[in-house]
Amino acid sequence: PLKATSHCSYSSPFRFLPRRRFTSPTKRMTDSTVTHTGNNRLKNGWFSEISPEMWPGQANSLEIREKLYDAQSEFQHVQVFETTAYGNLLVLDGCIQATERDEFAYQEMIAHLPLCALRQEPERVLIIGGGDGGALREVTRHQCVKKVEMAEIDGMVPEVSKTFMPYMAKGFDDERASVMICDGVKFVEACEEGTYDCVIVDSSDPIGPASVLFEERFFRSVFKALKPGGVICTQGECLWLHGELIGDTLEMCKRVFVGGSVSYAYCTIPTYPSGQIGFVLASKPGVGGETVTFERPKREPPKMKEGSTLKPLKYYNPAIHSAAFVLPEFARQIVEPHLVPGNEAAR
Repeated sequence: PLKATSHCSYSSPFRFLPRRRFTSPTKRMTDSTVTHTGNNRLKNGWFSEISPEMWPGQANSLEIREKLYDAQSEFQHVQVFETTAYGNLLVLDGCIQATERDEFAYQEMIAHLPLCALRQEPERVLIIGGGDGGALREVTRHQCVKKVEMAEIDGMVPEVSKTFMPYMAKGFDDERASVMICDGVKFVEACEEGTYDCVIVDSSDPIGPASVLFEERFFRSVFKALKPGGVICTQGECLWLHGELIGDTLEMCKRVFVGGSVSYAYCTIPTYPSGQIGFVLASKPGVGGETVTFERPKREPPKMKEGSTLKPLKYYNPAIHSAAFVLPEFARQIVEPHLVPGNEAAR
């Protein structure tokens, strides 16, 4: 069951979601059905992700075997498809969120880049968004974490993930996890100062309900909620498509995380636009003025707990941690003017 705090309350309208089938398991989808109010659609058995706002002039398409779930939540259109090549596919408002085949790349990096960059063992972690549970699963690999909280605005997303993408949702079963269905912006604003070692912002693109997670007011609330020396890692869009947005976000972090460090990394993932997604990372200065040097992991990747049902890591390792911050020249020119290097020599 979903837990709640005094900041948020939620009563689930369903205990489980039936595995709805809209077509015969043996019949390919061939209808031209508009999946939401935008241009994304199913046509001749293919789902095409089209967004004139976020990736104009291009589209990513996946072949669909059948539609498994289709509903409108209070906030967005939620769909699940079975694909022919990538397992089950979660779609929110017509945009690809995760597939069973490649979700590990993004989930592992958004969690382990910040957590393994910390010299001290993180004990308390907050995830804003991330309702599919993937980032939560990865945080629970760190046995030093005593409590991990999630503030997710849409209660339908965790339930859908548990039903149709159960491995991605394994973190919901961890006894250290507490899930609040609420407005993440209001939740972090209400947090006591110096609460968290790490805040992970696992948001969708800055349109719709996730747009507020890219605003300066939100980042200032996160800064306050972090302990001295704490870190934030947020979804950082695509270098091939969103250079101006990335630069603006990094520059905003420089204004907010005064005296701290700011960095940028990326990973490859085939079902995200242009096959790549980035991460904006920033650290709050420690009590002695020290800041995190994100490019060098300080802690080993989390080891498998005896009896764990989690699979070994498939993307993250110490070498890929450092390599993720090495950018191609066009991207370096976009990003480098906005970066603030860490200064752990102050220790």
